[in-house]
Amino acid sequence: MATIGLVVPHATDIVPPEGPLMYPETVFIAHRTGVGSLTPEGYDQAADKIVPAADNLARRGVDAIMVIGTSLTFYRGPQFNEDLQKEIRSRTGLPVSTMSTAIVDGLREVGASKLAVATAYTDVVNDKLKELLRFHGFDVESLNSFGITAFANGASSKSDDEIVDLSAKSVEQAPSADAVLISCGGLKTLGVAQPLEDRFGLPVVSSTPAAFWAAMRLVGDSGRIPGYGRLLANASVPVA
Repeated sequence: MATIGLVVPHATDIVPPEGPLMYPETVFIAHRTGVGSLTPEGYDQAADKIVPAADNLARRGVDAIMVIGTSLTFYRGPQFNEDLQKEIRSRTGLPVSTMSTAIVDGLREVGASKLAVATAYTDVVNDKLKELLRFHGFDVESLNSFGITAFANGASSKSDDEIVDLSAKSVEQAPSADAVLISCGGLKTLGVAQPLEDRFGLPVVSSTPAAFWAAMRLVGDSGRIPGYGRLLANASVPVA
């Protein structure tokens, strides 16, 4: 049984509920960093705690480390995300990924290039997301957002219907899009991918499901589970 360490943006050592729901046979252990808000200032409260949190998880004997928090790992630019993973790998000797890398890997897995994007963020954070996506070769055809800054009970209060409606707005504004991206680990998106795919015929990648899929791949599992959209249903075993 694999044990995966999660560096989480919360103020407590809480495992996002999607992980155990998606992969009940996997053990997840969390270590907090404490994001203050969905703003650069709020992320600054947590960013320097990521590496020490990863060190703590490594000492607890985890098999791999996933850094949860999409905007937390891209807000300082795409190179920060790359350097962060490199540092944690070097210090711990473990397989490592971040939520930012997970959405990129998920988009590549479904063959995406032109994106209709929905997020929880304000414009300043959306601009950094666009920078990440363009850095990795994706075109952002449209982007709509909830404009949330509150971390606690902000994004997590949005319903499936609200997330579907926001995503649909982006799809309708981007007739050339070949995939939908929903970015923010606080948005509860496990139940929205399949309805969106059924409605529009486009693959959907979203932060938290993609992060747990990517975490499973760090330990050699495909992460394949049915019923939650194309990325998870068609997942293949990663090449060693």
